[in-house]
This record gives sequence, C-alpha cells and structure tokens, in this order.
Amino acid sequence: MTVSDAAEQQEQPWSRRRLRSTNERLLLDRLRALGAASRAQLARETGLSKPTVSSALASLEAAGLVHEVGTHAPERGRTAVLYAPDPAAGYALGVDIGRGWLRVAVVDLDGTVVARADVRNRARASAQLADLVVGTARQVIGNSGVDPAGVVHGVVGTPGVYDEKQRRVRYAMHLPGWGRAGLVDRMREELGVPLEVHNDANLAALGEYTYGVGTGSRLFAYILIGTGLGMGVVSEGRLFTGAHGLAGEIGFLPWPGRHKPERLEDAVSGVAVVEAAREFGMSGQLTAKAVFDAARQGNPAALRAVELEAERIAHTVAAAAAVLDPDLVVLGGGVGHSVDLLLRPVQEQVRALTPLRPRIAPSRLGEDAVLLGAVATALDTARDLVFERRTAGT
Repeated sequence: MTVSDAAEQQEQPWSRRRLRSTNERLLLDRLRALGAASRAQLARETGLSKPTVSSALASLEAAGLVHEVGTHAPERGRTAVLYAPDPAAGYALGVDIGRGWLRVAVVDLDGTVVARADVRNRARASAQLADLVVGTARQVIGNSGVDPAGVVHGVVGTPGVYDEKQRRVRYAMHLPGWGRAGLVDRMREELGVPLEVHNDANLAALGEYTYGVGTGSRLFAYILIGTGLGMGVVSEGRLFTGAHGLAGEIGFLPWPGRHKPERLEDAVSGVAVVEAAREFGMSGQLTAKAVFDAARQGNPAALRAVELEAERIAHTVAAAAAVLDPDLVVLGGGVGHSVDLLLRPVQEQVRALTPLRPRIAPSRLGEDAVLLGAVATALDTARDLVFERRTAGT
C-alpha cells in the first residue's frame, strides 16, 4: 500500500474525493504525456498502487475522459490493455484577428485541428469585424461536426492589449474602432463560448514555444513584424506580460526618424518597407511582399529598402538583447516571411551594434503562430474545464 493509498483510507469523505480527483488528474496528465499506457506502466510512472490506478482509470473511462486504444502483448506475461485520453471529450476555439486576415480553428483535446477557416478581413468598422469573428467561428464549429456545447473555451489573439477592467482592447491602432467597449462581451454572448483575449505577439510567442523553434528555450523573444510591431517574451515556458499586460509593446519605443521623431513601429513594419522603397525610387502599387520579391530579382531600390529594414530590425533585436538577455530571438509576422533576405544582414548588424549574441532564427510557424498560440492557450483551460465538469460529484 502506498502512502497515498493509506492516506485515502484515513481521510474524511470530502478529502477522499479530493484525493481521488488528484489521482485521476495525475493519471490523465501522464497519459497525455505518454500518449497511451497500460495500468502497470501508469503504476510505475506515478508511484500509485495498481488497485488505485485501476479504480481511477475506471472512473475516468466512465466520465468519458479516457478510452481503450489497443493492447500490448509482451514476450512474457499477460496482454495489457492500453488507455489514452479521449480527444473528443471536449474542444477549444482559437481565433487570430489580423488586419488582413482572420484565422479560426477548432481543436480537440489532443490539439488536433478538426476544422479551420482563413478569411480575408474586409471589415471597415468594429461592429463588422465582431460580426465576421462570430460568423466565421460559427461556420468553423458547424463544419467540424462538433456539438457547439462541446466547445468549452476560446482564446482570441488581437493587436493591442485587452483591458479586463474596462472590458475593451486598447492600442489596436491598425483596427479602427476595435477599442470600443462591449465588443468582446458581444462576441462572447453571441458565440456562447467563454473567450479570453490576448495580444497577438504574446500568443505567437507561446505558439512558437509550444510547437515551433522556441521549444526548450529558457528565455526567448518573438518579434512580430507586419502591419505593426510587437514582441512576446516567454521565460521558462511562461509568458511575461509585465505589470499591466504591456510588456513587449516595443512599437512605442521612440525612433529618430529621417524627418522627425517617430515610433519604432513606424520604422520597422511592412508599411515602412514600402515607404523606404518609394523614397529609393520604386513606384506603382507596392506592398512589402512586392518590395521583397523585387529585391530577390536584384532591383536596386528594393535592395536598399531591405537593407534599411534589416538595420532597423537589428536595432530592435539589440534593444531586446540588452533588456532581456534572451538565448533566442525569433523573427515572425509578414516581414518575418522574408528572412531569406533579412537574416544575414540582421545578424551582421547586431554584431556591429552590441557585444550580446542571442541566436536569431525565423519563425517555424509562419502565419499560423498567433492561431497556434491561441489554440495552445485555450487548450490549457479547456482540459481543466472538461475534467472538472465530467468528474464533478464523483
């Protein structure tokens, strides 16, 4: 009999229920890490007795949280039944709101995407954008074949910072009217799903830590370069947001512009690339992508614009290195897609600017970084909620 087994016999009924719940959650988490395991393996992994493991597994199976996934026949001994978490016990919703695109996904509790939609953000007002989010989320949930009641939690990534007290998004300058109070509450009510709202760069950092190049990093900074500029910081697997949720808002740093002082965001963004290309002689309907494509073809004006962008990104990296001492800096977002042109000059400029030497790498997740960060964050809460609801009263 293990210590936990003996304690279970001695505790009062409410304490025994709590201990059983603790054991069940321990087994569920271990199964999630292992993928599938037998009773004997779980007993070895957790230190619980085989009877305790059997009882907990039976409760989890009755609650629909685990299921049998096969058997294992060892060379010696009896065939063992293998158990794994049931991914269909609940679902989570991830939303990435960008100026150009809206991305929405529904995932099961294993994190597998069961339905997804990427749609152009053509909304010209905040109410239209809220309608687009709700309508697209409903469509994705409908296409997934999942009972809407099974979607237990959602996370929305957006430019700016969500103010919990005032219940509105602040500093989302590139989404006009998006800071209006009541929009998030309206989306929650119309979707019928609890929604958290987080800064897009922070979620991109979490996505990159969970699924991308940031895995295993002790402290890394994700620099999101697109329509605007943002940074997410992950330390020891946890997001660092500061006292008011504003950590990483590097776009507000001052920058000595050519003609007048400006913000760093005005100098390091897709818009800045286009403006620099025009100053150097390019004309026509320009986008940041068009400028980078022209640079690949050897266009002199485009090459000068890319060189200037690399210099400005290097200053951003050097500032992050001095303040945070990261072991890794990840370049992501729309401009981050052009790291084939930017990475080497950024590295060279950083070496010229500072003795600090963080590793600089492109995002592995690309355009999906924010969405996958939203999914990962939503899953953490969804798994807790599903466990609590399905084991309540047992």
